[in-house]
Amino acid sequence: MDTFTFHLGGDLPVRRLGFGTGGLVGPGYWGPRGETADARALLHAAVDRGVTLIDTADNYGPELAETLIAEALHPYREDLVVATKGGVVRTGPDQWHVAGRPEDLRAMCEASLRRLRLDTIGLYQLHRLDPEVPMAEQLGALDELRREGKIRHIGLDTVTREQLAEALTVTPIAAVQNPYNLMDRSSEPVLELCASAGIAFLPYYPLGSGGLTRTPAAALATVSAEHGAGPGQIALAWLLHRSPVLCPTPGTGSLDHLDENLDAATIRLSPRELELLDVVA
Repeated sequence: MDTFTFHLGGDLPVRRLGFGTGGLVGPGYWGPRGETADARALLHAAVDRGVTLIDTADNYGPELAETLIAEALHPYREDLVVATKGGVVRTGPDQWHVAGRPEDLRAMCEASLRRLRLDTIGLYQLHRLDPEVPMAEQLGALDELRREGKIRHIGLDTVTREQLAEALTVTPIAAVQNPYNLMDRSSEPVLELCASAGIAFLPYYPLGSGGLTRTPAAALATVSAEHGAGPGQIALAWLLHRSPVLCPTPGTGSLDHLDENLDAATIRLSPRELELLDVVA
């Protein structure tokens, strides 16, 4: 087991257990979830607990999550990396469309820079590949922003192994976000390529949208009981053990749940427990 640190793009160190901001906005990623002060307190608490990777997107809210981050945490700690995404336009709760034209991506990135009050975004992720725009044009736009110093590293969201391999022929890719958790390992081929290429894999739905904690499988319940921990903590600890490139960023709107999630980094799973959990999928 390593020290739970990963270097994005080989040069940007982050703690592997981060914080996702989807839980700071309302259902369907639309509007506020609760009081602004509570969201700010949660962001402060995450950083105070040692989180150095905060994952967000321009369409969370929309725009709300990025604004909250800047209001709560700017000026930022030197070791804090704010990762955001562009390429999706949200028009209502759970309603969105892909917008991957180069001019759209540039406008979105520059708007995120203003909202986050940053000169450079540490990790800027293409939220979805636009099937109507050649990949080389989409990534070319991000690569141009990188050369201008507005992006430090480029990431992808929801891609196949083949798409990731093609993207790597266009520009360096520092991170990928795909669904991956104890129950859903459909992105295993993508994880394998990330591991071999030294690319961070930020699994979304690391707790299976809550399904892993609401009705934990027998093996998960057994290991949880052995550690006196919640099933969510064991599921996150499993991710940290599964591969050194996995960097989960679970989100929450609760301070208590935040502490539970971050405490997962202290759990050490034995080979027997890992073998037991491997049958869950």
